[in-house]
Amino acid sequence: AVAELRAMGLDVVLLSGDQRRTAEAVACELGIERVVAEVLPAGKVAELERLQREGRVVAMAGDGVNDAPALARADVGIALGAGADVAVQASDVTLMRSDLHGVARTIVLSRKALATMRQNLWWALAYNAACVPLAVVGLLPAWLAGLGMAGSSLFVVLNALRLARPVVVTKES
Repeated sequence: AVAELRAMGLDVVLLSGDQRRTAEAVACELGIERVVAEVLPAGKVAELERLQREGRVVAMAGDGVNDAPALARADVGIALGAGADVAVQASDVTLMRSDLHGVARTIVLSRKALATMRQNLWWALAYNAACVPLAVVGLLPAWLAGLGMAGSSLFVVLNALRLARPVVVTKES
């Protein structure tokens, strides 16, 4: 999961309340270079705020009561499904399984959803900007404009349905 996130160009930080030696050992095993350990919930929030002041968009994944304030403060809080209820309530996204691979898939899916929304918006705007004025002045028959509107709506729906396909995390994601 860490390798997937790093392949996406994301910086991964282990932010933990555990003892420094334990956190560093886990980080070393996972290939995480930056460790902030022995922090209380307020310290986690302070670290997120520091990263945000640097201009970074911060996603926080966690599952415990001690993670809840940081999940709420992050730009995107991601709770792991088997976590504490307060973590789930404080987060923006809840993964149904406690699988960190879901974090990368969630980011990929959100990026695709945003791109699809932009595509659909521009398609609808382009159609309406081009065809509605032509129909209003009589240069485009009303039945043809209506058919075009139905086609435009169909395009938008089919384009959105592409999001139902399985999410694959790649370096280009």
